[in-house]
Amino acid sequence: MRTGLTTAALTLIPTAAFAHPVGGLDHILAMVTVGIFAWQLGGRALWLVPATFILAMAVGGALGMAGVPVPFVELGIAASVIVLGAVVAFARKAPVAIAVGLVGVFAIFHGHAHGTEMPLDASGSAYAAGFLLATALLHAAGIALGFAIGRIAHGRAAYQLGGSLVALAGVAILTHLI
Repeated sequence: MRTGLTTAALTLIPTAAFAHPVGGLDHILAMVTVGIFAWQLGGRALWLVPATFILAMAVGGALGMAGVPVPFVELGIAASVIVLGAVVAFARKAPVAIAVGLVGVFAIFHGHAHGTEMPLDASGSAYAAGFLLATALLHAAGIALGFAIGRIAHGRAAYQLGGSLVALAGVAILTHLI
């Protein structure tokens, strides 16, 4: 069973992860950072934050596949990288409701981008399953990275550096868009 799931994930990830014009880096940074953010918050946020992102991303993906326009998608994606990087860098304990709301809004932009860029010959459900599974795996990688960073001697400094670098990458992405 585990081998089958791993095989399915590995065959679906490349299409989903790189379905975006910036080469997927903006999505990868945001997804991993969501996982780190969830780890920093801990408790219920550890599963609620990533689960909310995935559900809202599915909604955004459905809107994109249906051709429903969402304004400022590229700006929303760049802003997500900046804001999520800053949130991790500052390591502020946000209430779970605010964290869920924040990632939910950003997830709609990410999902819409994937939905509008679905290949014409792809099955909508398989394509959606692929980008949602890729997202879940990137969230899990972020949680694992957050755990690992928290275990090192200068973990707080590592969160600050990593989050700052992600935010700077978001600024670079945003600059490219403008």
